[in-house]
Amino acid sequence: MDDIFDSSLNLEETHYKEGYNQGYSEGLAAGKEEARQVGLKVGFEVGEELGFYKGCIDLWVSAIQADHAVFSSRAQAGIRQMEELLQRYPMMDPEDQHVQEIMDELRRKFKMVCSSLHIKKIEYDGYPKAAASDASSLEF
Repeated sequence: MDDIFDSSLNLEETHYKEGYNQGYSEGLAAGKEEARQVGLKVGFEVGEELGFYKGCIDLWVSAIQADHAVFSSRAQAGIRQMEELLQRYPMMDPEDQHVQEIMDELRRKFKMVCSSLHIKKIEYDGYPKAAASDASSLEF
């Protein structure tokens, strides 16, 4: 008789454990999918930003190849450093501990190069802006 009463006394605890286990496994699956979606979004944004920097570097390097005196030596050094940072960026290892350091340094170098080239304002169109802008927002 004790077994019959024990099971009815433990009924609440049994349902609690079953509900917890079911919720945990469903939450784990939902969390993995959400993490995958966030990872794709962030990875795409990082790729866009890196591509933007690569495009700027390619343009500046082409200008330097056409005329070595087109930019100051300081600006040319900054462009080379940006190029090296892009090459060091661990594209296939997003968990590398240096990812954020390299990205921060790349952003700083970009600002420095823009300042050296007397570019007052250059914006990346890939991200939403507070106010609409057009091609006239790029000033030299």
